[in-house]
Parts: sequence; structure tokens; C-alpha cells
Amino acid sequence: MPTKNQSASFVLVAAVLLANPLQGQQAAGGQVAAIADIPSLPHKLVDWPTPPTTAAGVPGAWNFIQVASVAVTPLGSVLVLHRGAHPVMEFESSGRLVRSWGDGMFSEGKVAAIPEAHWTNDKSHYSAVYGPAGCASCGAHSVRVDQQGNIWVIDAPGHVVYKMSPAWKEVMRLGTKGTSGTGRSTFNLPTDVAFAPNGDVYVTDGYGNARVVKYSRDGRYLLEWGKRGKGPGEFGLPHNVVIDRGGRVYVTDRDNQRIQVFDADGNFLTQWTGTGGVSGLAITKDQRIWTGGIVRDLEGRVLGRLSGPGVAGGHGVAVTDSGDVYIAQLSGVVQKFVKQ
Repeated sequence: MPTKNQSASFVLVAAVLLANPLQGQQAAGGQVAAIADIPSLPHKLVDWPTPPTTAAGVPGAWNFIQVASVAVTPLGSVLVLHRGAHPVMEFESSGRLVRSWGDGMFSEGKVAAIPEAHWTNDKSHYSAVYGPAGCASCGAHSVRVDQQGNIWVIDAPGHVVYKMSPAWKEVMRLGTKGTSGTGRSTFNLPTDVAFAPNGDVYVTDGYGNARVVKYSRDGRYLLEWGKRGKGPGEFGLPHNVVIDRGGRVYVTDRDNQRIQVFDADGNFLTQWTGTGGVSGLAITKDQRIWTGGIVRDLEGRVLGRLSGPGVAGGHGVAVTDSGDVYIAQLSGVVQKFVKQ
């Protein structure tokens, strides 16, 4: 099968993409600390969301298919993005279902890893694949909420980023649906989106390309940076992105097992190595950064970790203002950790 082409035109049997396991964490002074040496945080894993009631009148189970991402709205509700029917589901923080959307929004292609025997240093290690995938809305990759409450969703194999109003009406689209590329109006398997304090928008164009693209709040192209590689400002896989209050941009370079930090114009500032293959990234109001189930300060120093099954390998993470943490798992569950 073709393995080096970065386009999304292949017709293949889909494979499940799993994040690399977390092997260690960067501590202050550049030393890699074992997970067991990181202090556990006072968070309790709880059952969430509330089980649905079946037609027989007894509790059932949510049929989440690969939970790819999770986000918290300004009103405190929780958006769960999964690769199944009704791919965007909104819950109260208590776990009660509010509503769902998204059927027909996401492409049925799926991102999968190219076999390692065919890897090259200058090409992506991922491809969009099509065919029997075992999921619906397979392209669903990330959901984020901006400062105004607008909801942004990423369709990776669709090569498009949607901006939706709080009422779920499309108000802007970045990329060209169904067309991959390297231009100002095209992506190749984008992964995430983040928002600067002034409203600028950053998109990690990560699986097919290896760049970060910056737009104005109204969608005007401003600049981009990055290429395939292991050096400063280069990426193996730019997977998630967040921006702090000062405008610094933090990108999980998952395949290179590091987090890179840039200024607002893409100039390399520093990197946090030894993070393992982290996927999920979230920033809190008090300027702490969650890298999967690990929380850090803005210098990358580890402050603590969640204790629970699989939290290190979460595909997405979100945090409430009160400190509760949600982890999206490709295994089909959402973990909620309540701050004690």
C-alpha cells in the first residue's frame, strides 16, 4: 500500500491510533522523574456521566466510541467529542445529558499510523484511511471553547476547522473541506486549535503537515512556522496547543516526546523534554498547564499528577475553574477527577 503520500485520498482498512505511553516526566533542573516520584494531587475519580435509563427502566451505559476530546463551556457544561453517533454531546457538570449534535458534520476517514518499517525522517508517520473503521464520525479530533463561548471542532481527515456559535450555528470555517494541502486555506490532517488573549487563532496542522498556522480572530491568515524534524521549531507531530496569558504558545510535539514553547510569532523559546508522548493539553485560569494527567507551571516544572487508570495516555484534557479535571480516553470513556 502507499505509505509516503501525505494526502487523504487513500482507501484502506482503518486502524486505531493510540497515544504513546508516558514513560517519564521532566522535573525542575532537567532531571526526568519517574511517575511514582511525582506527588499525587487531591483529586478523586468519580463515575461520570450519569448513566442513561434504558427502555426497560434500568440504568444503561453510554456508547462512546473513542472519546477524542473534551471541553468546558463558560456556563460550566461539558462537551464530549466522540467518534460515534451524535458525536458532540453536552452534559451538565453533574453528568446529566443536556443535548447532542454533529451527525453528518465529521468525515468518515480516520487517522492511522503508517507501519514503522516505512517511516522516513522527512515524511509524516500518519495517513488518513477509509473503509470499515468500526466507528462513525471517525474524523472527530478536537473540541475547544473560546473566550466568547464559541465552540470549535476539528475534523482531521476532513482537513477543516469549524467555528460554531454557542447555539451551534456555523460562523466560520478554516481550511477547505475534503482538500488537503500546505497553503493558507488548506490543512493536511489538522489536530487542534487555541486562542490568544487578543483573539488570534492558532491551528496545529499536525498529522500530514508539521506546522502551526496563525490567523486573526476573523480568519485572516497571518503566519505559520514549523517543518518535519527534531530540532527547535520542528515537529514530529504537533498534536495539541494552548496559549498563556502572555501570548506564549505551547505545543505538544508528541512523536518527539516533548513540549515546545514559542512566542506569539512562532519564535522558539524553550522546550520541555522527557514528557513522553503526551497528547492532551489544557491551561487553567491560574496559568497552570495540564499535560495529560500531569500538571505543571509555565516553566514546565511538574507540580503533581492524577491517580487513575490510563490518565497518562489521555487523548484530550479539560479543566474547570474550580479545578475538576476531565480526561478523554480513546478507549471510549471520560474520566472525571473532582478536586477535593
